Amino acid sequence: MSLFKAASTVSLLTLASRITGLARDLLMAAVFGATALTDAFNVAFRIPNLFRRLFGEGAFSQAFVPALAHTREQQGEEATRRLVDSVATVLAWVLLVTCVVGVAASPALVWALASGLRQDPQAFDAAVRMTRWMFPYIGFMSLVALSAGILNTWKRFAIPAATPVLLNVALIGAAWWGAPWFAARGIEPIYAMAAGVMLGGVLQLGIQIPALRRLGMLPRIGLAASRLREAWRDPGVRRILSLMGPALLGVSVAQISLLINTQIASWLPAGSVTWLFYADRLMEFPTALLGVALGVVLMPQLASARGAGNDERYSSLLDWGLRLVVLLAAPASAALLVFGLPLVATLFHYGAFRDSDVLQVTLALAGYGVGLLGLVGIKVLAPGFYASQDTRTPVKIAVVVLVLTQVMNVAFVPLFKHAGLALSIGLGALLNAGWLLVGLRQRGSWRPAPGWPRFLLQVVAATALLAVFLAWAAAYFDWVALRAQAAQRAGLLASLLLASVAVYFGALWAGGLKLRQFVTR
Repeated sequence: MSLFKAASTVSLLTLASRITGLARDLLMAAVFGATALTDAFNVAFRIPNLFRRLFGEGAFSQAFVPALAHTREQQGEEATRRLVDSVATVLAWVLLVTCVVGVAASPALVWALASGLRQDPQAFDAAVRMTRWMFPYIGFMSLVALSAGILNTWKRFAIPAATPVLLNVALIGAAWWGAPWFAARGIEPIYAMAAGVMLGGVLQLGIQIPALRRLGMLPRIGLAASRLREAWRDPGVRRILSLMGPALLGVSVAQISLLINTQIASWLPAGSVTWLFYADRLMEFPTALLGVALGVVLMPQLASARGAGNDERYSSLLDWGLRLVVLLAAPASAALLVFGLPLVATLFHYGAFRDSDVLQVTLALAGYGVGLLGLVGIKVLAPGFYASQDTRTPVKIAVVVLVLTQVMNVAFVPLFKHAGLALSIGLGALLNAGWLLVGLRQRGSWRPAPGWPRFLLQVVAATALLAVFLAWAAAYFDWVALRAQAAQRAGLLASLLLASVAVYFGALWAGGLKLRQFVTR
Protein backbone atom coordinates (compact mmCIF):
# COMPACT_ATOMS: atom_id res chain seq x y z
CA MET A 1 0.00 0.00 0.00
CA SER A 2 1.44 3.42 -0.98
CA LEU A 3 1.91 6.04 1.72
CA PHE A 4 -0.69 8.31 0.15
CA LYS A 5 -3.22 5.50 -0.11
CA ALA A 6 -2.59 4.47 3.50
CA ALA A 7 -2.84 8.05 4.71
CA SER A 8 -6.00 8.56 2.63
CA THR A 9 -7.57 5.44 4.13
CA VAL A 10 -6.84 6.64 7.64
CA SER A 11 -8.02 10.17 6.77
CA LEU A 12 -11.32 8.98 5.29
CA LEU A 13 -12.06 6.79 8.28
CA THR A 14 -11.00 9.59 10.60
CA LEU A 15 -13.34 11.86 8.63
CA ALA A 16 -16.17 9.42 9.37
CA SER A 17 -15.18 9.56 13.03
CA ARG A 18 -15.14 13.37 13.02
CA ILE A 19 -18.47 13.60 11.19
CA THR A 20 -20.14 11.32 13.72
CA GLY A 21 -18.32 13.27 16.42
CA LEU A 22 -19.79 16.52 15.11
CA ALA A 23 -23.22 14.91 15.01
CA ARG A 24 -22.69 13.92 18.64
CA ASP A 25 -21.56 17.42 19.63
CA LEU A 26 -24.38 19.05 17.68
CA LEU A 27 -26.90 16.85 19.47
CA MET A 28 -25.31 17.54 22.85
CA ALA A 29 -25.33 21.30 22.20
CA ALA A 30 -29.01 21.21 21.26
CA VAL A 31 -30.04 18.97 24.17
CA PHE A 32 -27.85 20.36 26.98
CA GLY A 33 -26.58 23.76 25.76
CA ALA A 34 -23.55 25.26 27.55
CA THR A 35 -24.17 25.14 31.33
CA ALA A 36 -22.41 24.29 34.57
CA LEU A 37 -23.53 20.64 34.18
CA THR A 38 -22.08 20.36 30.66
CA ASP A 39 -18.88 21.81 32.11
CA ALA A 40 -19.06 19.03 34.74
CA PHE A 41 -19.40 16.33 32.08
CA ASN A 42 -16.53 17.74 30.01
CA VAL A 43 -14.29 17.89 33.08
CA ALA A 44 -15.25 14.34 34.12
CA PHE A 45 -14.64 13.00 30.59
CA ARG A 46 -11.32 14.84 30.42
CA ILE A 47 -9.94 13.03 33.48
CA PRO A 48 -9.90 9.47 32.05
CA ASN A 49 -8.88 10.95 28.70
CA LEU A 50 -5.94 12.63 30.42
CA PHE A 51 -4.75 9.32 31.86
CA ARG A 52 -5.43 7.55 28.55
CA ARG A 53 -3.18 10.02 26.75
CA LEU A 54 -0.52 9.70 29.44
CA PHE A 55 -0.36 5.91 29.63
CA GLY A 56 -2.20 4.65 26.57
CA GLU A 57 -2.18 6.49 23.28
CA GLY A 58 0.54 8.88 24.42
CA ALA A 59 3.73 7.65 26.09
CA PHE A 60 2.90 3.97 25.59
CA SER A 61 2.31 4.24 21.84
CA GLN A 62 5.37 6.41 21.33
CA ALA A 63 7.54 3.75 22.96
CA PHE A 64 5.68 0.59 21.90
CA VAL A 65 5.29 1.10 18.14
CA PRO A 66 9.00 1.81 17.36
CA ALA A 67 10.10 -1.05 19.65
CA LEU A 68 7.60 -3.43 18.05
CA ALA A 69 8.64 -2.45 14.51
CA HIS A 70 12.32 -2.80 15.42
CA THR A 71 11.78 -6.25 16.98
CA ARG A 72 9.85 -7.43 13.94
CA GLU A 73 12.53 -6.09 11.57
CA GLN A 74 15.48 -7.53 13.50
CA GLN A 75 14.20 -10.67 15.26
CA GLY A 76 11.17 -11.92 13.33
CA GLU A 77 7.57 -12.86 14.04
CA GLU A 78 8.00 -15.27 16.94
CA ALA A 79 10.01 -12.82 19.04
CA THR A 80 7.44 -10.15 18.22
CA ARG A 81 4.61 -12.34 19.50
CA ARG A 82 6.45 -12.95 22.77
CA LEU A 83 6.98 -9.20 23.18
CA VAL A 84 3.28 -8.48 22.56
CA ASP A 85 2.21 -11.07 25.17
CA SER A 86 4.61 -9.69 27.77
CA VAL A 87 3.63 -6.06 27.15
CA ALA A 88 -0.09 -6.91 27.28
CA THR A 89 0.36 -8.73 30.61
CA VAL A 90 2.18 -5.85 32.28
CA LEU A 91 -0.22 -3.27 30.80
CA ALA A 92 -3.33 -5.14 31.98
CA TRP A 93 -2.12 -5.34 35.58
CA VAL A 94 -1.09 -1.68 35.63
CA LEU A 95 -4.47 -0.64 34.24
CA LEU A 96 -6.36 -2.67 36.84
CA VAL A 97 -4.55 -0.91 39.70
CA THR A 98 -4.88 2.51 38.03
CA CYS A 99 -8.65 2.17 37.55
CA VAL A 100 -9.26 1.09 41.16
CA VAL A 101 -7.21 4.00 42.52
CA GLY A 102 -8.79 6.45 40.05
CA VAL A 103 -12.35 5.59 41.07
CA ALA A 104 -11.48 6.01 44.75
CA ALA A 105 -9.63 9.30 44.17
CA SER A 106 -12.26 10.93 41.93
CA PRO A 107 -13.06 13.88 44.26
CA ALA A 108 -9.39 14.85 44.48
CA LEU A 109 -8.95 14.48 40.71
CA VAL A 110 -11.92 16.74 39.95
CA TRP A 111 -10.68 19.33 42.42
CA ALA A 112 -7.18 19.22 40.88
CA LEU A 113 -8.52 19.66 37.35
CA ALA A 114 -11.36 22.14 37.91
CA SER A 115 -11.61 23.46 41.44
CA GLY A 116 -13.72 26.33 40.10
CA LEU A 117 -16.65 23.92 39.80
CA ARG A 118 -17.01 24.23 43.60
CA GLN A 119 -18.73 27.54 42.88
CA ASP A 120 -21.71 25.35 41.95
CA PRO A 121 -21.88 22.37 44.37
CA GLN A 122 -24.29 20.49 42.10
CA ALA A 123 -21.83 20.72 39.20
CA PHE A 124 -18.88 19.59 41.35
CA ASP A 125 -20.79 16.59 42.74
CA ALA A 126 -21.95 15.65 39.24
CA ALA A 127 -18.37 15.81 37.95
CA VAL A 128 -17.17 13.50 40.74
CA ARG A 129 -19.97 11.00 40.14
CA MET A 130 -19.42 10.94 36.35
CA THR A 131 -15.65 10.58 36.84
CA ARG A 132 -16.29 7.43 38.87
CA TRP A 133 -18.57 6.07 36.17
CA MET A 134 -16.12 6.81 33.37
CA PHE A 135 -12.70 6.17 34.89
CA PRO A 136 -12.57 2.49 33.77
CA TYR A 137 -12.72 3.90 30.22
CA ILE A 138 -8.95 4.35 30.50
CA GLY A 139 -8.56 0.57 30.74
CA PHE A 140 -10.50 -0.13 27.57
CA MET A 141 -8.80 2.63 25.59
CA SER A 142 -5.27 1.72 26.67
CA LEU A 143 -5.86 -1.83 25.46
CA VAL A 144 -7.27 -0.32 22.25
CA ALA A 145 -3.98 1.62 21.91
CA LEU A 146 -2.04 -1.66 22.30
CA SER A 147 -4.18 -3.32 19.63
CA ALA A 148 -3.87 -0.34 17.28
CA GLY A 149 -0.08 -0.34 17.63
CA ILE A 150 0.03 -3.99 16.56
CA LEU A 151 -2.37 -3.53 13.64
CA ASN A 152 -0.62 -0.39 12.38
CA THR A 153 2.77 -2.15 12.50
CA TRP A 154 1.28 -4.83 10.25
CA LYS A 155 -0.10 -2.01 8.03
CA ARG A 156 -3.71 -2.77 8.97
CA PHE A 157 -4.71 0.87 9.37
CA ALA A 158 -8.44 0.71 8.72
CA ILE A 159 -9.85 -0.80 11.92
CA PRO A 160 -7.86 1.38 14.38
CA ALA A 161 -8.88 4.48 12.42
CA ALA A 162 -12.56 3.44 12.37
CA THR A 163 -12.98 2.53 16.06
CA PRO A 164 -13.66 6.11 17.33
CA VAL A 165 -16.88 6.03 15.29
CA LEU A 166 -18.22 3.51 17.80
CA LEU A 167 -17.72 5.90 20.71
CA ASN A 168 -19.54 8.62 18.83
CA VAL A 169 -22.42 6.30 17.96
CA ALA A 170 -22.70 5.27 21.62
CA LEU A 171 -22.78 8.92 22.74
CA ILE A 172 -25.33 9.86 20.07
CA GLY A 173 -27.54 7.05 21.35
CA ALA A 174 -26.99 8.26 24.92
CA ALA A 175 -28.08 11.81 24.06
CA TRP A 176 -30.98 10.76 21.82
CA TRP A 177 -32.48 7.91 23.83
CA GLY A 178 -30.56 7.73 27.11
CA ALA A 179 -31.11 11.33 28.28
CA PRO A 180 -34.93 11.20 27.99
CA TRP A 181 -34.91 7.74 29.63
CA PHE A 182 -32.91 9.08 32.57
CA ALA A 183 -35.08 12.21 32.83
CA ALA A 184 -38.28 10.13 32.92
CA ARG A 185 -36.89 8.33 35.99
CA GLY A 186 -35.89 11.50 37.82
CA ILE A 187 -32.16 11.14 37.06
CA GLU A 188 -30.17 14.12 35.75
CA PRO A 189 -30.05 13.52 31.94
CA ILE A 190 -26.34 14.44 31.64
CA TYR A 191 -25.49 11.15 33.38
CA ALA A 192 -26.63 9.30 30.25
CA MET A 193 -23.53 10.66 28.50
CA ALA A 194 -21.27 9.02 31.09
CA ALA A 195 -22.97 5.68 30.45
CA GLY A 196 -22.49 6.23 26.71
CA VAL A 197 -18.74 6.74 27.19
CA MET A 198 -18.37 3.38 28.92
CA LEU A 199 -20.41 1.61 26.23
CA GLY A 200 -18.20 3.22 23.58
CA GLY A 201 -15.05 1.93 25.29
CA VAL A 202 -16.38 -1.65 25.33
CA LEU A 203 -17.34 -1.47 21.64
CA GLN A 204 -13.98 -0.04 20.56
CA LEU A 205 -12.03 -2.82 22.25
CA GLY A 206 -14.42 -5.50 21.05
CA ILE A 207 -13.96 -4.67 17.35
CA GLN A 208 -10.16 -5.00 17.59
CA ILE A 209 -10.19 -8.59 18.84
CA PRO A 210 -11.25 -10.37 15.59
CA ALA A 211 -8.67 -8.38 13.57
CA LEU A 212 -5.87 -9.38 15.97
CA ARG A 213 -6.99 -13.00 15.93
CA ARG A 214 -6.85 -13.06 12.11
CA LEU A 215 -3.24 -11.83 12.28
CA GLY A 216 -2.40 -14.43 14.91
CA MET A 217 -1.37 -11.56 17.20
CA LEU A 218 -4.16 -11.61 19.80
CA PRO A 219 -2.29 -10.95 23.08
CA ARG A 220 -2.26 -13.67 25.71
CA ILE A 221 -2.53 -11.87 29.04
CA GLY A 222 -1.00 -13.72 31.98
CA LEU A 223 -3.22 -13.67 35.07
CA ALA A 224 -0.82 -15.49 37.41
CA ALA A 225 1.68 -13.55 39.47
CA SER A 226 4.51 -15.73 38.11
CA ARG A 227 3.58 -14.73 34.55
CA LEU A 228 3.57 -11.07 35.55
CA ARG A 229 7.08 -11.42 37.03
CA GLU A 230 8.28 -13.16 33.87
CA ALA A 231 6.76 -10.47 31.64
CA TRP A 232 8.27 -7.72 33.80
CA ARG A 233 11.75 -9.21 33.28
CA ASP A 234 11.36 -9.39 29.48
CA PRO A 235 14.16 -7.25 27.88
CA GLY A 236 11.70 -5.85 25.34
CA VAL A 237 9.34 -4.72 28.09
CA ARG A 238 12.24 -3.11 29.96
CA ARG A 239 13.28 -1.33 26.77
CA ILE A 240 9.75 0.00 26.25
CA LEU A 241 9.57 1.14 29.87
CA SER A 242 12.89 2.97 29.52
CA LEU A 243 11.56 4.72 26.42
CA MET A 244 8.26 5.47 28.14
CA GLY A 245 9.99 7.45 30.90
CA PRO A 246 10.95 10.46 28.77
CA ALA A 247 7.88 10.00 26.56
CA LEU A 248 5.66 10.02 29.65
CA LEU A 249 7.23 13.26 30.75
CA GLY A 250 6.69 14.72 27.28
CA VAL A 251 3.03 13.73 27.14
CA SER A 252 2.64 14.88 30.75
CA VAL A 253 3.78 18.33 29.72
CA ALA A 254 0.92 18.59 27.21
CA GLN A 255 -1.55 17.22 29.75
CA ILE A 256 -0.28 19.57 32.47
CA SER A 257 -0.93 22.43 30.05
CA LEU A 258 -4.45 21.08 29.49
CA LEU A 259 -4.99 20.70 33.24
CA ILE A 260 -3.86 24.28 33.89
CA ASN A 261 -6.09 25.61 31.11
CA THR A 262 -9.11 23.66 32.39
CA GLN A 263 -8.42 24.91 35.91
CA ILE A 264 -8.29 28.50 34.67
CA ALA A 265 -11.41 28.06 32.50
CA SER A 266 -13.35 26.66 35.48
CA TRP A 267 -12.95 30.05 37.19
CA LEU A 268 -14.11 32.00 34.13
CA PRO A 269 -17.83 32.59 33.36
CA ALA A 270 -20.03 29.47 33.34
CA GLY A 271 -19.86 27.77 29.96
CA SER A 272 -16.16 28.58 29.35
CA VAL A 273 -15.05 24.94 29.59
CA THR A 274 -17.80 23.95 27.14
CA TRP A 275 -16.98 26.78 24.70
CA LEU A 276 -13.37 25.63 24.60
CA PHE A 277 -14.54 22.03 24.19
CA TYR A 278 -16.61 22.80 21.08
CA ALA A 279 -13.84 24.93 19.58
CA ASP A 280 -11.40 22.10 20.25
CA ARG A 281 -13.73 19.64 18.52
CA LEU A 282 -13.76 21.76 15.37
CA MET A 283 -10.00 22.25 15.51
CA GLU A 284 -9.55 18.49 15.80
CA PHE A 285 -11.10 18.00 12.37
CA PRO A 286 -8.00 19.13 10.45
CA THR A 287 -5.66 18.01 13.22
CA ALA A 288 -6.94 14.44 13.09
CA LEU A 289 -7.53 14.24 9.34
CA LEU A 290 -4.03 15.50 8.57
CA GLY A 291 -1.74 15.21 11.56
CA VAL A 292 -3.01 12.05 13.22
CA ALA A 293 -3.44 10.21 9.91
CA LEU A 294 0.07 11.09 8.78
CA GLY A 295 1.55 10.27 12.18
CA VAL A 296 -0.14 6.86 12.27
CA VAL A 297 1.11 5.99 8.79
CA LEU A 298 4.61 7.46 9.10
CA MET A 299 5.59 6.13 12.55
CA PRO A 300 5.98 2.43 11.61
CA GLN A 301 7.47 3.37 8.21
CA LEU A 302 10.05 5.65 9.83
CA ALA A 303 10.86 3.03 12.48
CA SER A 304 11.32 0.42 9.76
CA ALA A 305 13.59 2.72 7.74
CA ARG A 306 15.67 3.50 10.83
CA GLY A 307 15.88 -0.19 11.74
CA ALA A 308 17.13 -0.98 8.23
CA GLY A 309 19.64 1.90 8.37
CA ASN A 310 18.08 3.59 5.33
CA ASP A 311 18.69 7.28 6.10
CA GLU A 312 17.70 8.45 2.63
CA ARG A 313 14.25 6.88 2.90
CA TYR A 314 13.90 8.24 6.43
CA SER A 315 14.53 11.79 5.22
CA SER A 316 12.29 11.48 2.18
CA LEU A 317 9.41 10.17 4.32
CA LEU A 318 9.66 13.21 6.59
CA ASP A 319 9.91 15.57 3.62
CA TRP A 320 6.78 14.10 2.03
CA GLY A 321 4.86 14.35 5.29
CA LEU A 322 5.91 17.96 5.90
CA ARG A 323 4.90 19.07 2.43
CA LEU A 324 1.50 17.46 2.83
CA VAL A 325 1.07 19.21 6.19
CA VAL A 326 1.83 22.62 4.66
CA LEU A 327 -0.36 21.93 1.61
CA LEU A 328 -3.47 21.06 3.63
CA ALA A 329 -3.05 22.72 7.03
CA ALA A 330 -2.41 26.24 5.68
CA PRO A 331 -5.87 26.60 4.05
CA ALA A 332 -7.53 24.93 7.06
CA SER A 333 -5.90 27.49 9.35
CA ALA A 334 -7.15 30.34 7.17
CA ALA A 335 -10.67 28.88 7.29
CA LEU A 336 -10.68 28.68 11.11
CA LEU A 337 -9.47 32.27 11.36
CA VAL A 338 -11.86 34.00 8.96
CA PHE A 339 -14.74 31.55 8.54
CA GLY A 340 -15.21 30.34 12.11
CA LEU A 341 -18.59 31.95 12.80
CA PRO A 342 -20.37 30.30 9.83
CA LEU A 343 -18.92 26.92 10.88
CA VAL A 344 -19.94 27.27 14.52
CA ALA A 345 -23.40 28.69 13.75
CA THR A 346 -24.25 26.01 11.19
CA LEU A 347 -23.03 23.12 13.30
CA PHE A 348 -24.09 24.04 16.85
CA HIS A 349 -26.63 26.89 16.79
CA TYR A 350 -29.76 24.89 17.66
CA GLY A 351 -31.95 24.19 20.68
CA ALA A 352 -30.37 25.36 23.94
CA PHE A 353 -27.27 26.76 22.19
CA ARG A 354 -27.56 30.57 22.32
CA ASP A 355 -26.40 33.36 19.98
CA SER A 356 -23.82 34.40 22.56
CA ASP A 357 -22.47 30.83 22.69
CA VAL A 358 -21.80 30.99 18.94
CA LEU A 359 -19.66 34.10 19.36
CA GLN A 360 -17.70 32.68 22.31
CA VAL A 361 -16.88 29.41 20.52
CA THR A 362 -15.86 31.38 17.41
CA LEU A 363 -13.39 33.46 19.43
CA ALA A 364 -11.78 30.32 20.87
CA LEU A 365 -11.67 28.73 17.43
CA ALA A 366 -9.72 31.70 16.05
CA GLY A 367 -7.15 31.24 18.82
CA TYR A 368 -6.65 27.61 17.87
CA GLY A 369 -6.56 28.54 14.18
CA VAL A 370 -3.49 30.73 14.71
CA GLY A 371 -1.48 27.65 15.63
CA LEU A 372 -3.12 24.97 13.49
CA LEU A 373 -0.05 24.54 11.28
CA GLY A 374 1.99 23.83 14.40
CA LEU A 375 -0.62 21.51 15.95
CA VAL A 376 -0.68 19.41 12.78
CA GLY A 377 3.05 19.64 12.17
CA ILE A 378 3.92 18.22 15.59
CA LYS A 379 2.10 15.00 14.66
CA VAL A 380 4.62 14.48 11.84
CA LEU A 381 7.73 16.02 13.39
CA ALA A 382 7.61 14.24 16.77
CA PRO A 383 7.54 10.75 15.16
CA GLY A 384 10.76 11.79 13.42
CA PHE A 385 12.36 11.57 16.88
CA TYR A 386 10.31 8.71 18.31
CA ALA A 387 11.06 6.41 15.37
CA SER A 388 14.76 6.81 16.21
CA GLN A 389 13.84 5.89 19.80
CA ASP A 390 14.74 9.41 20.91
CA THR A 391 11.99 10.44 23.30
CA ARG A 392 14.12 12.89 25.27
CA THR A 393 14.54 15.73 22.77
CA PRO A 394 10.79 16.35 22.22
CA VAL A 395 10.35 16.33 26.02
CA LYS A 396 12.94 19.05 26.56
CA ILE A 397 11.28 21.17 23.91
CA ALA A 398 7.81 20.54 25.33
CA VAL A 399 8.87 21.59 28.86
CA VAL A 400 10.18 24.95 27.65
CA VAL A 401 7.08 25.48 25.49
CA LEU A 402 4.84 24.70 28.50
CA VAL A 403 6.50 27.48 30.49
CA LEU A 404 6.18 29.91 27.59
CA THR A 405 2.51 28.95 27.13
CA GLN A 406 1.72 29.79 30.74
CA VAL A 407 3.53 33.11 30.39
CA MET A 408 1.27 33.83 27.41
CA ASN A 409 -1.76 32.85 29.50
CA VAL A 410 -0.84 35.53 32.02
CA ALA A 411 -0.87 38.08 29.20
CA PHE A 412 -3.84 36.85 27.15
CA VAL A 413 -6.45 35.51 29.61
CA PRO A 414 -7.17 38.88 31.29
CA LEU A 415 -7.71 40.36 27.82
CA PHE A 416 -9.49 37.57 25.95
CA LYS A 417 -10.82 35.24 28.73
CA HIS A 418 -11.25 31.66 27.43
CA ALA A 419 -10.12 32.68 23.92
CA GLY A 420 -6.79 33.72 25.44
CA LEU A 421 -6.26 30.12 26.55
CA ALA A 422 -6.82 28.89 22.99
CA LEU A 423 -4.48 31.54 21.58
CA SER A 424 -1.71 30.53 24.00
CA ILE A 425 -2.07 26.89 22.93
CA GLY A 426 -1.94 27.85 19.26
CA LEU A 427 1.18 30.01 19.60
CA GLY A 428 2.83 27.39 21.80
CA ALA A 429 2.21 24.74 19.13
CA LEU A 430 3.94 26.91 16.52
CA LEU A 431 6.97 27.27 18.80
CA ASN A 432 7.03 23.53 19.48
CA ALA A 433 6.79 22.55 15.82
CA GLY A 434 9.41 25.07 14.75
CA TRP A 435 11.83 23.81 17.37
CA LEU A 436 11.30 20.16 16.37
CA LEU A 437 11.84 21.06 12.73
CA VAL A 438 15.13 22.80 13.47
CA GLY A 439 16.25 19.81 15.57
CA LEU A 440 15.56 17.30 12.78
CA ARG A 441 17.36 19.54 10.31
CA GLN A 442 20.42 20.00 12.48
CA ARG A 443 20.89 16.29 13.15
CA GLY A 444 20.48 15.50 9.45
CA SER A 445 17.35 13.35 9.89
CA TRP A 446 15.47 15.67 7.53
CA ARG A 447 17.26 16.97 4.45
CA PRO A 448 14.87 19.21 2.49
CA ALA A 449 14.26 18.00 -1.05
CA PRO A 450 14.63 20.58 -3.86
CA GLY A 451 11.75 22.94 -4.59
CA TRP A 452 10.66 24.11 -1.12
CA PRO A 453 10.80 27.91 -1.78
CA ARG A 454 8.63 27.65 -4.90
CA PHE A 455 6.26 25.26 -3.14
CA LEU A 456 5.81 27.61 -0.17
CA LEU A 457 5.16 30.58 -2.46
CA GLN A 458 2.47 28.62 -4.33
CA VAL A 459 0.74 27.58 -1.08
CA VAL A 460 0.88 31.08 0.45
CA ALA A 461 -0.59 32.70 -2.68
CA ALA A 462 -3.42 30.14 -2.92
CA THR A 463 -4.16 30.43 0.81
CA ALA A 464 -4.35 34.23 0.61
CA LEU A 465 -6.86 34.01 -2.25
CA LEU A 466 -8.90 31.48 -0.26
CA ALA A 467 -8.88 33.72 2.84
CA VAL A 468 -10.26 36.66 0.86
CA PHE A 469 -13.06 34.49 -0.53
CA LEU A 470 -14.01 33.06 2.88
CA ALA A 471 -13.86 36.45 4.61
CA TRP A 472 -16.32 37.80 2.04
CA ALA A 473 -18.64 34.81 2.54
CA ALA A 474 -18.53 35.16 6.35
CA ALA A 475 -19.45 38.85 6.22
CA TYR A 476 -22.00 38.79 3.37
CA PHE A 477 -24.49 36.41 5.01
CA ASP A 478 -26.04 36.77 8.49
CA TRP A 479 -25.24 33.27 9.72
CA VAL A 480 -26.74 33.69 13.20
CA ALA A 481 -30.04 35.07 11.84
CA LEU A 482 -30.32 32.04 9.54
CA ARG A 483 -31.05 29.83 12.57
CA ALA A 484 -34.70 29.59 11.57
CA GLN A 485 -33.69 28.32 8.09
CA ALA A 486 -31.40 25.49 9.24
CA ALA A 487 -31.54 23.55 5.96
CA GLN A 488 -30.81 26.68 3.92
CA ARG A 489 -27.87 27.57 6.17
CA ALA A 490 -26.41 24.07 5.95
CA GLY A 491 -26.77 24.03 2.17
CA LEU A 492 -25.14 27.45 1.89
CA LEU A 493 -22.21 26.33 4.06
CA ALA A 494 -21.71 23.16 2.02
CA SER A 495 -21.78 25.12 -1.26
CA LEU A 496 -19.24 27.66 0.01
CA LEU A 497 -16.92 24.95 1.31
CA LEU A 498 -17.01 23.17 -2.05
CA ALA A 499 -16.34 26.48 -3.77
CA SER A 500 -13.42 27.14 -1.42
CA VAL A 501 -11.86 23.79 -2.37
CA ALA A 502 -12.14 24.80 -6.02
CA VAL A 503 -10.64 28.23 -5.30
CA TYR A 504 -7.67 26.83 -3.38
CA PHE A 505 -6.73 23.92 -5.62
CA GLY A 506 -7.54 25.94 -8.71
CA ALA A 507 -5.07 28.59 -7.55
CA LEU A 508 -2.45 25.90 -6.90
CA TRP A 509 -2.99 24.46 -10.38
CA ALA A 510 -2.74 27.91 -11.95
CA GLY A 511 0.50 28.45 -10.02
CA GLY A 512 2.00 25.31 -11.53
CA LEU A 513 1.89 22.96 -8.52
CA LYS A 514 1.69 19.30 -9.55
CA LEU A 515 -0.47 17.54 -6.98
CA ARG A 516 0.32 14.15 -8.46
CA GLN A 517 3.71 14.17 -6.72
CA PHE A 518 1.92 13.71 -3.38
CA VAL A 519 -0.23 10.83 -4.63
CA THR A 520 2.60 8.83 -6.16
CA ARG A 521 4.96 9.05 -3.16
